[in-house]
Amino acid sequence: MNVTQPFYTFPAPAKLNLFLHIVGQRADGYHELETLFQFLDYGDSIDIACNTSGDINLLTPIAGVENKDNLMIKAAILLQQYANCRLGADLKIAKILPMGGGLGGGSSNAATVLLALNLLWKLNLPISTLAQLGLTLGADVPIFIHGYAAFARGIGENLSAVQPQEYWYLVAKPNVHISTAAVFNDPELPRNTKKITNNSVDIDSCHNDCETLVIKRYPEVAKLLTWLIEYAPSRMTGTGACIFSRFNSKKEALHIQSKLPRGVESFVAQGINQSILQVQLAKITEELIPK
Repeated sequence: MNVTQPFYTFPAPAKLNLFLHIVGQRADGYHELETLFQFLDYGDSIDIACNTSGDINLLTPIAGVENKDNLMIKAAILLQQYANCRLGADLKIAKILPMGGGLGGGSSNAATVLLALNLLWKLNLPISTLAQLGLTLGADVPIFIHGYAAFARGIGENLSAVQPQEYWYLVAKPNVHISTAAVFNDPELPRNTKKITNNSVDIDSCHNDCETLVIKRYPEVAKLLTWLIEYAPSRMTGTGACIFSRFNSKKEALHIQSKLPRGVESFVAQGINQSILQVQLAKITEELIPK
């Protein structure tokens, strides 16, 4: 008989690449990166309940994404097999992060599932192990596992904690979907930016190596970036298509959001140096520990 436990809610926050330098390419085809990750207090929300059937069920399928390709399902099965766990899980997601936006939505979803099921299944695997598992699902998954703002090297897995200023951001998405693989495979992508020698980074002196290529290939991105840069320092995150504009206050960000051209998808959120997922995990851990 299948017994389902109560649902617990876990956030899956967005991230920004405050800059993204491509400093080389490895023999296996992966790119060597330098980037600064910061989280946003905004993202998807995933409800998770254990079951005794051993099945992994996504109760809210995502349009256009087959279950077998969904990173949440992949993460749950990967953890289940690694830990030889006989329990299963029922998953529900409230999806608000755009796909193909450069905000790490899929990676964040995978990380949330790994961390949440490690807790709910009582596996007690260390963060380092979960990060290694996550890396097999995507280069951005480890940053969401660790949950702190970081300067990342390698393919994004070598992390050094940093404390960038927690500005307010207007995040706007042109009406275009950009393939990360297409950007990284493009022969015109710069791959030789000089490496940064320490972690004391002046973000304003850095850039996003993908941005010039993307605005050349996607006029919708070029048009929106040109518009936003008139109002605030603005830059593309990841391989796009989202652009983030930096403000000192929520009020300023909301004001410019109200002026955006019609039809542009957007939200306002604060940059944060600790993931909201870590806060929720701590709360649920307290609930589950017998008094």
